[in-house]
Amino acid sequence: MLRSFDYTLDYAHLDLRKHPELYRIGRGEQGVLLVEPYKSEMLPHWRFKTPELARASSDKIYAMFLGYKAAGDFVGMDMARKFLQMGYTRARRYANHPGGRKYSKEDGTVLPYGLDPLKAEAAAIFKAKWNLAKSDEDYLRMKREHQARWESGHDTK
Repeated sequence: MLRSFDYTLDYAHLDLRKHPELYRIGRGEQGVLLVEPYKSEMLPHWRFKTPELARASSDKIYAMFLGYKAAGDFVGMDMARKFLQMGYTRARRYANHPGGRKYSKEDGTVLPYGLDPLKAEAAAIFKAKWNLAKSDEDYLRMKREHQARWESGHDTK
């Protein structure tokens, strides 16, 4: 059975580049703002406010994805994939809801939908790079290997 993202680890003091065996992929963007040193490497480049910022940001993070790939660093690749996914989902939320808030603070109801075409364009830019990352053949192979080795409960080394 595959394990979900482990929120119990002390991520502030854990270097998952040195300990990839502790990394659990989880679902979607789980752990994207926890896993070091990757969070600190990518977060300064993560921007989605305008299409221009989204393009520069997604290009940089995708280049980092390719760098991690060249280094054989699956955890880095997966974290870059998560940052690209998060760029898409956050830009999309801001595209759909002014101020980025989907639910009312007062009663929790869904706030009115209002399309911001610039944020929608930023979301599309991130989505294109996210699609490249998540469909990369090497990424998919390394993901299967990581899951088989570390997330199945059996070390195959």
